[in-house]
Amino acid sequence: MQKDSEALAAFLRGKKVAFIGAGVSHKTLIGQFCAMGAEVTLCDKKQLEDFGDYAETLKQLGVRLSLGEHYLDGLAGQQVIMRTPGFEYYTPALQAAKAAGSIVTSEMELFFDYCPCHITAVTGSDGKTTTTSLIAAMLTAAGKKVHLGGNIGRALLPILAEIDPGDEAVVELSSFQLISMRKSPRVAVVTNVTPNHLDHHKDMQEYVDAKRNILLWQTPADKAVLGYENDITRAMAADCKGSQCWFTRLHETDNGAFLRADGMLCMAENGTVTPVVSKDEVKLRGLHNIENLLAAIAAVWGRVPVSAMAETARTFTGVEHRIEPVRLLDGVQWYNDSIASSPTRTIAGLRSFDQKIIIIAGGYDKNIPYEPLAPEILEHVKVLVLMGATGPKIEKAVRECPGFAGSGLVILHAKDMKEAVDEARAAAKPGDIVSLSPASASFDLYPNFEVRGRHFKELVNAL
Repeated sequence: MQKDSEALAAFLRGKKVAFIGAGVSHKTLIGQFCAMGAEVTLCDKKQLEDFGDYAETLKQLGVRLSLGEHYLDGLAGQQVIMRTPGFEYYTPALQAAKAAGSIVTSEMELFFDYCPCHITAVTGSDGKTTTTSLIAAMLTAAGKKVHLGGNIGRALLPILAEIDPGDEAVVELSSFQLISMRKSPRVAVVTNVTPNHLDHHKDMQEYVDAKRNILLWQTPADKAVLGYENDITRAMAADCKGSQCWFTRLHETDNGAFLRADGMLCMAENGTVTPVVSKDEVKLRGLHNIENLLAAIAAVWGRVPVSAMAETARTFTGVEHRIEPVRLLDGVQWYNDSIASSPTRTIAGLRSFDQKIIIIAGGYDKNIPYEPLAPEILEHVKVLVLMGATGPKIEKAVRECPGFAGSGLVILHAKDMKEAVDEARAAAKPGDIVSLSPASASFDLYPNFEVRGRHFKELVNAL
């Protein structure tokens, strides 16, 4: 049988392929595609001298270059165009090339075309990284060889030759990856859909439609797991082509994973309810993580023994930057929740604690409304330290919220993360909790939320 990497090579051989941008995964793929006999062109805003050592690699590989201000001119006449998730699909130059006959694709789309094994994929506005990681951990606990990637972990197309038909691929997919997908996974999970990335999508409908793509290309043999508590994901049941089940923390269901009144996480299927693990045994903090666990249980049901699911729930400690404990200092517990780059994320974090906490919030403005966050801040926060472009917007929403006057909330301002950490420390007393939970993107001061979270941890660990 022809290996899937050989099938990919056969598709690429002799074809003109343009890469938009030379990020980490594209650098690997450019070398791989050249080796497979493609005629590669790199289109990038940067000039050759900005690539450092990689400029020499490009010369050795014989890559054609279309650089600088008019870099997209290099798309003309290409048979295949590789875009990164960060490059907007509806850019006129890309759509013109597509109309002229170019195949516009991406690392993840080609992976879906050629992957030999079962793919489970997760999308949603919140919870997708933890849910994806839990699914991978459960499959691993069941003795499967798992390849974790997509929007987290590594690019999977470069390791295609290492993947066997009996393995499991588990991928997280963002709306930017999904917007052009024309293939769906065997198991698709949609956690929830709330306003996000509206600085990149033309409107909320485009964002929702991108998420729906994870379901639209499924077959009757496939499975969809949808969040019951979110109106948008609940409505997606109409898009399902195969079997469909729910996950829910607030209702009991006869079709899916749910939190029973006695605190047991259960799975209901064909009239049988199977208890999996007690909520009290779950290692992860926060009710939103109970939902993530329920989504993972529903996704792997029938492929993983219940004992492996329960063991994962008892031992999985979480993913970096997601309510990650940093240190206990002078009786104050510090948490890094830098992933909370939207109000819904911050709300989930605030509800994870059973006391009023101190939070550091604010950052880059993604044009998301902050009114829904305000009452949650009044209920769960004692000191609010604000920074960044969204600081004034968050403050305005909080001050205009009914109940602000009697809330006792203290609002402080900081020019940067160091000042914010110092302000929080000065305000904290033994027994308090301080969490970095920005409700905003990081791009005003940091390239991404990971760099922001690590800088916060360095500052806290240096106190």
